Formats: sequence, structure tokens, C-alpha cells
Amino acid sequence: MTLTVNQFVRIFAGAFVLISLALGVEGSPLFVSKNFLWFTAFVGANLFQSGFTRFCPLEIFLRKAGVQDSAGCR
Repeated sequence: MTLTVNQFVRIFAGAFVLISLALGVEGSPLFVSKNFLWFTAFVGANLFQSGFTRFCPLEIFLRKAGVQDSAGCR
């Protein structure tokens, strides 16, 4: 199974949100600082704007790295 650009973007976004929440929420055993929640907000804002503008820096990087675009709907 080959991962596509769309799948990589979702995986990266989900991982960054979960990691930043783990580092930013006081009840977490991995808590470092509440400031990590700003990173969660940044990822969410980037996903939101890319839904309208179709501009996503990670997509550009992944395409240049040779990751395939999705072949279409299944």
C-alpha cells in the first residue's frame, strides 16, 4: 500500500495535534507547557485555510519529495 499526499497530510496533522495536546494539557503525563496549545491552534488554522485556498506547504514539500497524488475516488 502506497500512501498518497492526502493521506500524509492527514497523518501529519493528526500526529501534530495529538502530540501538541499531550505536551500542552496539564493533566497529561507528558505535559511541558500550555504554550504547546498554540501549535494545536496553528495546525487547525492551517487546515481550515487550506480547505478554502488549497494552499498547503506540506503538500508542496511532499510532491517535491516524490509522494504520489491520489489516483481518484474509490
